[in-house]
Amino acid sequence: MSTPVDDPLSRERSHLSASRSALRAMREDVEALDISDVTANWVNAEVLARQIEERVKALADLSDTPLFFGRLDYLHAPGSEQAEGAQGERFYIGRRHVHDHDGDPMVIDWRAPVSQPFYRASKKDPLDVALRRRFGYTRGDITAYEDEHLSDPSEAARTSKLLQQEIERPRVGPMRDIVATIQPEQDEIVRSGLSGTVCVQGGPGTGKTAVGLHRVAYLLYAHRERLARTGTLVIGPNRSFLHYIEQVLPALGELTVQQATVDDLVAHVEIKGTDDARAAVVKGDARLAQVLRRALYAHVTMPTEPVVVVRGSRRWRVPAYELEELVRELLDRDIRYGAAREALPQRIAHAVLVQMERSGEAPDDRVQDAVARNSAVKAAVKAVWPAVDPAKLVLRLLSDPEFLAVHAEGILDEDEQKAILRAKPARSVKSAKWSPADAVLIDEATDLIQRTHSLGHVVLDEAQDLSPMQYRAVGRRCTTGSATVLGDLAQGTTPWATRGWQEALTHLGKPDALVEELTAGFRVPTDVITYASRLLPYIAPGLTPVVSIRENPGHFEVRPVSGTKDVVGACRELLRNEGSTGLIAADARVPELAGALAEAGIPYLGPGEETTQDTRLTLVPASLAKGLEYDYVVLDEPQAVVDGEPDERTGLRRLYVALTRAVSGLTVTHTAPLPTQLLA
Repeated sequence: MSTPVDDPLSRERSHLSASRSALRAMREDVEALDISDVTANWVNAEVLARQIEERVKALADLSDTPLFFGRLDYLHAPGSEQAEGAQGERFYIGRRHVHDHDGDPMVIDWRAPVSQPFYRASKKDPLDVALRRRFGYTRGDITAYEDEHLSDPSEAARTSKLLQQEIERPRVGPMRDIVATIQPEQDEIVRSGLSGTVCVQGGPGTGKTAVGLHRVAYLLYAHRERLARTGTLVIGPNRSFLHYIEQVLPALGELTVQQATVDDLVAHVEIKGTDDARAAVVKGDARLAQVLRRALYAHVTMPTEPVVVVRGSRRWRVPAYELEELVRELLDRDIRYGAAREALPQRIAHAVLVQMERSGEAPDDRVQDAVARNSAVKAAVKAVWPAVDPAKLVLRLLSDPEFLAVHAEGILDEDEQKAILRAKPARSVKSAKWSPADAVLIDEATDLIQRTHSLGHVVLDEAQDLSPMQYRAVGRRCTTGSATVLGDLAQGTTPWATRGWQEALTHLGKPDALVEELTAGFRVPTDVITYASRLLPYIAPGLTPVVSIRENPGHFEVRPVSGTKDVVGACRELLRNEGSTGLIAADARVPELAGALAEAGIPYLGPGEETTQDTRLTLVPASLAKGLEYDYVVLDEPQAVVDGEPDERTGLRRLYVALTRAVSGLTVTHTAPLPTQLLA
């Protein structure tokens, strides 16, 4: 039976097909570009060829990804006077711009101003939108549509079923974009300006990570030239997390954003050691920056001897008091240690040139440069303002009790100094067993000596787990740019976890940042988030609980079991459902559970490995669960998760994280009694 020509679904499918053809033509046009006669040299040719290659990648048509997900029919042409009877325009909203051979748009980028009402328009404020249409897809093909007549007062406001289906769609593979489901409060953050820093406090399932990534995509669209020069960076808590989110921006056509962990940023030395909690807390304290600064500038000594420069038959003498004035002037200017050290020989050379001019000579810049390179000047600078290696400076501070005591006086007490001193001093920088906290100290010292390169925009995710010194390390990467800070105070699981966002933003160097709170839960089912929220009074009193907007209540069960075979059985049950399943357990329990899964013949993956239709179970140590999500979760032995941390509060926060990784269902299995905080 043939489909009627006026069938709306048929027309929309035709537009999708035509749009795909247009996108293919756009890509072919780029591939066909001949750059042989437009580049001056091979360097320009290489740069242009790489830009063309990136453009071709950005125009890729992913067959399983909808090219557009919505449509807006305006009452009037945007920007025109709303004259009676004026014909409105129709726009298809998608992940990227697509135009036909005449340049007319077939799909509008979701970031364009004309697309904004797709996310913001409502019955109360229709923003001149007559109709908003959402599309349902199956493997890239349109299978359904849903209309909202926003300007029709007779039609009641209702929840979009397609929107709910998209939010609840099973997750297999890496994290996906949320361009089709961005909510008004999320869109406001996404489209906030480049100049300001935004901090997003969001509980589990509120979409804060997605909001941060989509903000990057929006900023690249709105400020592409500027950010192409200055660069953008996404910072995540670990490699598993970065692997999980790495496909979101490419799916939106953005291929140039760097990704790193904080450890990657400060990788000046090889990490071979660890700190106990006490040492890590002290090393992560912002007061260490002051200790390092004192220790560094203690290398500067006031000159006691004059500098005598011999040129030909003449001798030029700069007295010690004049040298001291030059040194004090540089210290008062508060510029980087290394920059001041490089400036000092030029200052001394200038003093010599002044004497030359007074004696009737006419020296020029070449003479000044030659004097600055004079061996006597070099020797004086070396004595007064010696070069300092940042790693050696940190090693001495952590190894020499007297050196530390002098520079930490009035800053760290004796117990704090003892906590960070090495029990056995290392012989050299190479042989030292550096810890992650040590690397951050070296990064701080490096910046005191030479300014760190600043990027245009930095996204910092899972920020609640950073120490003050780590915040400073991230802040150095965006001193001249802005940042998007994402986190949840209730999910802080380090001994130095953030106590409040204002304090954290001050350490980051962005004290005036806007703090936004997301409380609507799109990911975690109501029963699951309600159960997990029992922990909030103990881990983050005063924090607003997440309220799930999911219509599907989801599966939730607390199940007493007799052993690991029952845990494996719970996994087997959940694997009968469509989508991914995560088995989350205390780190110490993982080997036993791995053995039980292998014995049962159930294949499984590790965190960060991509799930497939054949292998949909991931065995996740609780310490690596943060930021990950699965359709279904089996949480093994909640009390063991709590007991695996140094203190109860941190353990309960780790448990809160583990409880909130499920999108569709959660089964809690336990042989030991549950934590009393969950029984309230």
